[in-house]
Amino acid sequence: MTVTLVTGANKGIGYETVRLLVAAGHTVYAAARDEERGRRAAAELGARFVRLDVTDDASVVAAMKTVEAEQGRLDVLINNAGLGLESPTGPEALLVFDTNVVGVIRVTQAALPLLRKSDHPVVVNLSSALGSFHAVTDPQRPAFHVPSLVYGSSKAAVSMLTLQYAKTVPDITFNAVEPGYTDTDLTKDHPGGRSAEVSAQVVARVAMMGKDGPTGTFQEEDGILPW
Repeated sequence: MTVTLVTGANKGIGYETVRLLVAAGHTVYAAARDEERGRRAAAELGARFVRLDVTDDASVVAAMKTVEAEQGRLDVLINNAGLGLESPTGPEALLVFDTNVVGVIRVTQAALPLLRKSDHPVVVNLSSALGSFHAVTDPQRPAFHVPSLVYGSSKAAVSMLTLQYAKTVPDITFNAVEPGYTDTDLTKDHPGGRSAEVSAQVVARVAMMGKDGPTGTFQEEDGILPW
């Protein structure tokens, strides 16, 4: 049984990713900072709930201890939790980077000992075309037409983290994913995206790649997205 943890799993792409992986036979920990919403989502999906706030060290450590006590290992980590504030003020920018970037480091570092107990450990980081230098400089790509000073920069950092982890921790598979423009709470002020059910499919696909799959790549629905 594959043991998987998904952060930010109580709604949106995280929620639908949990649904797909439970259906695929994974034992999934639906991690969320809001205990009431997280428990409700986990119950709806047939997953296990664990409270995890990616901006809080103690919360992250406690979550990993729960997984260790119950499963003894972690096979797949999906760093999905994210924040989309765009105000370039210092406090809001710090909050976005703490959630989207430092949160990935905080959770991944805490998970490494458990991942190393897996026969095929996998980490999937939710990034965005808004963080792709290729996509934001190509007029044919939608991301070219969307200014995103803070969020886009944070996702560019997530993509670099993915590359650096793939280089420094070669015994674990690391890939970034662009799930596609999706109607979620993150994009509620800019509707017109596709459903979270559709976008979660590429996340689940990358999470379930076999041992012969790539590492250190940026994946989207149609394949590789240039950095």
